Order: sequence, then structure tokens, then C-alpha cells
Amino acid sequence: MINVSKGWNEKQKNLNVFLPNQKTFVKGIKLLLEMHSMLHDKKVYKITSETCYNDLWEDMKEETCKIISNKETSVLWNIWHITRIEDIVSNMLIGNKETIFNKELQTKLGVKIKDTGNAMTYSEIELLNKNINIKELKEYRVQVGKSTKKIIEALEFNDIKRKAEKEQLEKIKQNGGVTDDPKSIWLLDFWGKKNVLGLIMMPITRHQVVHLNDCFKIKQKYNGLVRQPGWLSHKSCGFLG
Repeated sequence: MINVSKGWNEKQKNLNVFLPNQKTFVKGIKLLLEMHSMLHDKKVYKITSETCYNDLWEDMKEETCKIISNKETSVLWNIWHITRIEDIVSNMLIGNKETIFNKELQTKLGVKIKDTGNAMTYSEIELLNKNINIKELKEYRVQVGKSTKKIIEALEFNDIKRKAEKEQLEKIKQNGGVTDDPKSIWLLDFWGKKNVLGLIMMPITRHQVVHLNDCFKIKQKYNGLVRQPGWLSHKSCGFLG
């Protein structure tokens, strides 16, 4: 189990307290936007300071992105995974609209995959690493981040307890967001049991931290850079416990 920084854990706890309380809801939204901004490129929030996500790509070698770690994941797979999940959950389940991902974007990315990658085999991850257009993947993440930002800003207190409709979950499957593989299809049940608050807590915030942390560990091990253990201790992240 990954040890997320004490500072981030505290923010997660505060989210869970602030957002369900009408008196502190606005404060919770402000905190959520702050946390979300650190998980994306600084272009998303039009800020000048580097984010944790920007820090990940600093001095990143292309070959490092494609290394499959002992967890049988790569940096590129992790970025695809968290971005595709955010796209699906934020847009389809919280915002009730279409995803950023479509056939045109799929062509630009150079991949056949449509789903979140939960059930991908080692060889499939190798193929993803080989074929995916890294520039387009980064741009996809920027567009997903911008969309989520707008959805968060539009949230009202009464939205917090709202759950996804059965039709929304079925549409995810129809659009290829999940597959019939048991390692993938379970996501529909998982998301379907959560209200908007639950989806914000996991996967919009904590889930991304876990996978970005995996990315930093891969970078630290294989990129030839000397880093302090634990990416959240880096100065740009501001979450040191």
C-alpha cells in the first residue's frame, strides 16, 4: 500500500467534512480545486507555478515512460489510466455529458484501447507504450482537467448526494469505457454505489495521487535522477506532512 503524504491525507479528510456541510461547502470546493490543480498541468488552472504533475515530466526520458515496473505498470499506462477514469467519472457520471475521448482523439493518440486499462496484460501495456502518442496523451489530460475544473466550479450543494443513473453507467459500457473482463466491469458497480462526494474522494482525488506516486517511483528508479523518496515531499507539491 502506498503511503500518501500526511498533508494530502489531511486534505482528503477535510474534503469529506467540508463538502457535505452546507455551511462549509464553498470552502470544500475551494480546497477541491486546489487539490485538483496539483494533479494536472499548470495550463489547466493557468497558474505559473509548477504542479506535482509538471514535476513528474521534468527531465523525464522517453524510455523511462515506457519501462514496465515490477507492478507491471508504466508511467504512460498510469497517465492513461487516471486520465481515462477522470474523463469517464467527471464528465459522464458527475457532469452528465460526453467524454473528451472520442474516435478522433483515439486516432490522434494512436491506440486501439478505449477503456481504462484495468484488465490490460503485460503485452498489451507494452503495445500501449510503443504506440501511444505522448504529446497527444498530455494534451488529452489537459482537456480532461479543464473539463473537470468547470464541472467542479458548477457543483451545488444539492449535487453532493446525487448518484449516477443506471443509464449513465450502461452508457459507459456501451462506449467502451469498461470491458466485460472481471478486472474491468467491476468499476461500474463501484461507481454506481457512490454519490458525487464519493466519486470526488475516489477516484477524482485520491486515486490519481496513488497512481502519480507510482509514476514518481518509476522515474526515481529508472530515470537516473537522485530524488528524495516520496514525490509529495518535493517543493512544488506543497503537501509535505
